[in-house]
Amino acid sequence: MSIQKATLNELNFLTELFDSYRVFYKQDSDIEGARAFLKERLINEDSVVFIAYDESSPVGFVQLYPTFSSVGMKKSWILNDLYVNASARKKGFGEKLIKKAIEFAEETGAKGVSLETGHDNVTAQRLYEKIGFKKESNYFYYFSL
Repeated sequence: MSIQKATLNELNFLTELFDSYRVFYKQDSDIEGARAFLKERLINEDSVVFIAYDESSPVGFVQLYPTFSSVGMKKSWILNDLYVNASARKKGFGEKLIKKAIEFAEETGAKGVSLETGHDNVTAQRLYEKIGFKKESNYFYYFSL
């Protein structure tokens, strides 16, 4: 098992994983759209992506987006996407990817890593809490178009 920061060299592997991730979340498969989206993120350094490998086969990824804390005057990272192929689940890849994201945040002097998940995604919630994430209870989050 290894984790590697994605570059344009891994775009093909990453595109397949990202498309599978979107399909998992009930989106239509769109390989070309996924490739274009990821390529733009990597070229513009809009996000940081780590890929997990089982031997030499890519099996999962985590994507982080930067944000900033004005009060703390520091960068923070949003763990926006986490995906592991069904065949590689329950083998520790998800945990390793999350820990790599946290390690990266520490290396970049960030305030922390935030994430969100569905109320019904109890499997993910257990993993996040096992790693040390705390459920936010002091704030409400709102969304608008």
